[in-house]
Amino acid sequence: MAHRPKRLRKLYEQRNPEAVYSIVDAVKFVKENATAKFDETIEIAMNLGVDPRHADQNVRGMVQLPNGTGKTVRIAVFAKGAKADEAKKAGADIVGDEDLAAKIKKGEIDFDRCIATPDMMPLVGRLGQILGPKGLMPNPKLGTVTMDVAEAVKSNKGGAVEYRAEKAGVVHAGIGKASFGEKEIAENVKTFIKAILKAKPSGAKGTYINKITLSSTMGASYCLDIDAAVSEAA
Repeated sequence: MAHRPKRLRKLYEQRNPEAVYSIVDAVKFVKENATAKFDETIEIAMNLGVDPRHADQNVRGMVQLPNGTGKTVRIAVFAKGAKADEAKKAGADIVGDEDLAAKIKKGEIDFDRCIATPDMMPLVGRLGQILGPKGLMPNPKLGTVTMDVAEAVKSNKGGAVEYRAEKAGVVHAGIGKASFGEKEIAENVKTFIKAILKAKPSGAKGTYINKITLSSTMGASYCLDIDAAVSEAA
């Protein structure tokens, strides 16, 4: 088992490991225990009954959180002409085409999200081996390949969160900051759970959601009462 700092060990000792909590109570405890010297990220992890190795059991998408994530997101946009101008006006941090591709090939990747217009995808496709492993490849299913670049930039700047089931079927995401109010965090939690429910793949068999936990970057995790959480999120 990984070594836990004394502060974190104390938090786990005080917590009942068998207990499950309502969203409201879990958020309360997570905020109370987020005592690090920085604004900790509030994280949600959902263990799903899926095997992402099968195409019909993959869970992936984007969800717009009502209260944002509290994180500054740098956006790069592949676009030309009027669409490039739209992206700049919407707040994109980097906009370009061949010049942007050249920077990426040099390893200059100073952005967190990448958006492209459809006509740019032949160029972007050649960067797949660089952007793909970093999770930065534009994807129409995520709304990052679009002609409406202005809306895509605003959405991603305003709190859009990408989610994707890992090999073990776990979906993990940052859904706020410890400095947020309890109500704002709870709203983000419900919105995220609702998105995962809607994203249930056709190939999922048996129990879809096996576990939901909330934690902060340096704090203990708290298990949610799944039935209650699903009911609140629906």
